[in-house]
Amino acid sequence: MTKYQIRGGNPLHGTIEISGAKNAAVAIIPAALMVDGTCRIENIPQISDVTLILQILRELGADVRTVNRTTVDVDCTHIRNRQVPYELARKIRASYYLVGALLGRFGWAEVPLPGGCDLGGRPIDQHIKGFVAMGAEVDVRNGLICAQVPGGGRLSGGQVYLDMVSVGATMNIMLAAALAKGMTVIENAAKEPHIVDLANFLNSMGADIMGAGTDVIKIRGVDRLRGGTYSIIPDQIEAGTYMAAVAAAGGEVLIKNVIPKHLDCITAKLVEMGVDVEEQDDAVLVRRTGPISRVNVKTMPYPGFPTDMQPQIAAVLCLARGTSVLTEGVWENRYRYVDEFRRMGARIQVDGKVAVIEGVDKLTGAPVHACDLRAGAAMVIAGLSAQGVTEIDAIHHIERGYETLVEKLSRVGADIRTITVSDEETQAQVG
Repeated sequence: MTKYQIRGGNPLHGTIEISGAKNAAVAIIPAALMVDGTCRIENIPQISDVTLILQILRELGADVRTVNRTTVDVDCTHIRNRQVPYELARKIRASYYLVGALLGRFGWAEVPLPGGCDLGGRPIDQHIKGFVAMGAEVDVRNGLICAQVPGGGRLSGGQVYLDMVSVGATMNIMLAAALAKGMTVIENAAKEPHIVDLANFLNSMGADIMGAGTDVIKIRGVDRLRGGTYSIIPDQIEAGTYMAAVAAAGGEVLIKNVIPKHLDCITAKLVEMGVDVEEQDDAVLVRRTGPISRVNVKTMPYPGFPTDMQPQIAAVLCLARGTSVLTEGVWENRYRYVDEFRRMGARIQVDGKVAVIEGVDKLTGAPVHACDLRAGAAMVIAGLSAQGVTEIDAIHHIERGYETLVEKLSRVGADIRTITVSDEETQAQVG
């Protein structure tokens, strides 16, 4: 078993470069299935979710060539297989984007139900609602999402009102609609930056999508998409995670390759907590030298505070002066990390979707478990600020969404490394 071992207490100083956005990449890469010709996709993050999506495309018959560490050429002109491999799809939440892409191009898709982090309350009913509105028949059976246009042929434009704001459903319907006949309108659409990025990618390949980033998106279907080159936006959540790490551990770090506007909701809370954040053209300088002040945070769809930053901000609030209230407004199962924080001396009480965090003077290193991607990132932040040694297991969750995290943090003065522990040692620790 591999773990992260962190010796906490070091302020962070230096520069961190942000990678491409995970949540954009895992939708844009499947979107290449809809394109005739070669897509050159740049600024791809080196994370396990992206590796899996590219592997799935190869299994379907795509020609995937690595240009350099952050650039791939994907040619899906000669897809020979439309059945997505079960074992690969089960490892990743974003595999459901393959339904929209395959249904849009071929009028037929068979994709295993997605895996990824178990955050509760993540049904795909809104995705299905959109596909049905465009004329598809959708059945979920034997662990598969089976969708097809009766009689073959293309989807038809439809009117879709999402019952709840859903990022995944907005993107999946947009994918399917890009090659449909006629106009599709998505109302109550999500507005996240990666939705705009997917729309920009599709438009650059010849799609006709208007309104991405607002709550009404209109997609006029086109006959075909052509190849081209596109660069993925920087990762808002990766940037926010390192901003939170500086807030917790102290120090001063320049976080480069960001779009500061995308970080406004995170920046506002950190400033309220007493952290200095200086915005530059494509960077933010984050500095924390004084105490952390208590704040209340409620997660909401963009442009509100992101649910994907909730565990990380909780790690900072564990060290704040006074009592903070954290309300989860998106997922129902986000607080599984709380027991791990308590091992480190945090004082947190949870009642339903509300966590009350009473700040402590210090956290203490302990063995902890990364129960999901963002909770794992929060464990890293807590470990950086704690006294003593923290060991984090199940780091495969973290590596689903953070590229070279150990190297990036080490360069700014963190004492963090990856260690390998034998099964016997692991069992002894559990026992």
